[in-house]
Amino acid sequence: MEPFALTVALPIFGLIALFCLPSRIANRRAKLVRNLVTTVVGVECLFALSLTVGLAVKGVPSQSIKLIEVWRDLGLNLDVFVDGAASLMLMLVSFVGFVVSRFSIRFLDGERLQGRYFRWLGFTIGAVSLMVVAGNLLLFFLAWVATSFGLHQLLLHYRHRAAAHRAAWTKFAISRFGDALLIGALALTYYAFGTFELTELFSRARDLATSASQVTASHVAIGWLLVLGAVTKSAQFPFHTWLPDTMETPTPVSALMHAGIVNAGGYLIIRMSPLVALAPTAMISLAVIGAFTACFAGVVMMTQTSVKRSLAYSTIAQMGFMMLQCGCGAFSAAMLHILAHSLYKAHAFLGSGSVVSQALATTGAKSPQPSPHLSLAYLLGAAAISAFAYAAVSSAFDVNVVTKPGGVILALVVCLALTTWGWRLLSVGEITTMLLGMTGISGLCLAYTASYLAVSHWLQATTPLFAIPPTPRFVLLAIALAFCALFWLHFVVIRRVRPNWLNSLRVHAANGFYIDTVYRRLLTPLARS
Repeated sequence: MEPFALTVALPIFGLIALFCLPSRIANRRAKLVRNLVTTVVGVECLFALSLTVGLAVKGVPSQSIKLIEVWRDLGLNLDVFVDGAASLMLMLVSFVGFVVSRFSIRFLDGERLQGRYFRWLGFTIGAVSLMVVAGNLLLFFLAWVATSFGLHQLLLHYRHRAAAHRAAWTKFAISRFGDALLIGALALTYYAFGTFELTELFSRARDLATSASQVTASHVAIGWLLVLGAVTKSAQFPFHTWLPDTMETPTPVSALMHAGIVNAGGYLIIRMSPLVALAPTAMISLAVIGAFTACFAGVVMMTQTSVKRSLAYSTIAQMGFMMLQCGCGAFSAAMLHILAHSLYKAHAFLGSGSVVSQALATTGAKSPQPSPHLSLAYLLGAAAISAFAYAAVSSAFDVNVVTKPGGVILALVVCLALTTWGWRLLSVGEITTMLLGMTGISGLCLAYTASYLAVSHWLQATTPLFAIPPTPRFVLLAIALAFCALFWLHFVVIRRVRPNWLNSLRVHAANGFYIDTVYRRLLTPLARS
């Protein structure tokens, strides 16, 4: 396994070395730089695939490989940590990075600063990859900061645009706040455990979990700081305002950011889950923040007229749902969510330029709107089909959602999503379409459950091996009611019924409930400076 891991490290450090390449030279040799970056990222993707296959064949649960001993007294080494989570994320990051690099060649062809763009694109992909495979917490943090720095340079690609400056510096300020939280987590971690090495940290955290009396305030504080750091990175309320405003950057950057970089907060929680699980109150708070962010962004998303801003709020909502999964202890479901959402969002952004043409090409005659009573009947029918299909598939795979962490609330959200899709098909009123809808719902339930079990098996050595305290029932009930309210609001909107109160809500939601106005007033002086 060591040759695989060492081979994967080579292209990662090669991409990070682009930091030393002056932009002036990169612009002068733009074709060479873009071909070099695309080739190296492609090689990294192949190596990541080989690593994943090697893990599957040899069945190695986790392994930390020391590359360089940097500081013996501090126990700081340049390590590569290989396990299921790292292999899946590395394959995802390298694949999305390769697609974005290929897309960028034509997207920026002829631009004067494309050499600089590919320099920072390669550096950012390398930094994210290093963060994924980092074997100690300090190296993880350095890669975390490097990722933010590289993204900042990409957001400022069009420096003459005022909106690009404003969004980049808002992101910069929020990221530095998150960095400060992680620095506090690092300091407390070394104070409490005496090491930064992930293998030692996870082993000691699992020992602590078996004896609650040994868990100190420092251990709990570490969990809180990690949670808050993840919240700032993954655009959770109220740190979300920068993401919808980053539309002045090239579209491939948006694809990389929404499909890869913004997932870093979720990966931090999954990676450090043995430590975070020592602070149950922090996990409950994370679940509440994630649920609120998902519902908040879902409401705002429905009012956006811009395709890219709508996708941005969709990302915020999806990151909120991912944080809800992490807060409930459903780390395998969160990893599956990262994989599926990243691939979808990369495709959505890279194809955003043809959305209008595709919509016009697929638009046919509008089906008649069913009567309110018939529409309600279709809704109840779709809900019944979704619930039955999900229960049947779960039973067939011997998955008990009641005993799974957060299983009930996650099953509810899945059924609500399937109900919306099923209602649209049933409302057409054609037998063939109805049968197609029922088959599709069953197929989606089957695909989701099978994928969840596969990822859960792959992450056996990553997630905590000890029991995580369940989320309080009143918290789960409040979250369930919030998602049901969001579902009902969406149902009202898609039925094109517009009561007066909905028009008033639309005005405020279209402006993001004015949260960004506060940030703009606070951070505009920073952007101007």
